[in-house]
Amino acid sequence: GVKYKKGGMSKKGIDCSGFVKQSFATLFKIDLPRDTSLQMKAGVAVAKEDLHSGDLVFLRINKSVQHVGIYLEENNFLHASTSRGVMISSMDHPYWQRRYWRAVRVIRETENTPRT
Repeated sequence: GVKYKKGGMSKKGIDCSGFVKQSFATLFKIDLPRDTSLQMKAGVAVAKEDLHSGDLVFLRINKSVQHVGIYLEENNFLHASTSRGVMISSMDHPYWQRRYWRAVRVIRETENTPRT
């Protein structure tokens, strides 16, 4: 029920990278960067067919806009949508299939191995 707000970081409104940052801080005690492009560097690349719950999925909306969400399971991901706020979407939906870009598995700062 949380609405999308560019630059937002609260239940009054949040954007995709803010949602990922807040979720990882709350759920995993991991402090991710605020920026999507830096979040992409906070882990190791993982193939689409090897995604696990908690991996970050990155999508290209257009040439300059990147979007990030948290992979759940069965090709679903949790994200802050500009049109519908925080929601679960299917990566099998044609809109997201065309925009899938890459994924990373986040590494804890105290570890040298990916989080599983």
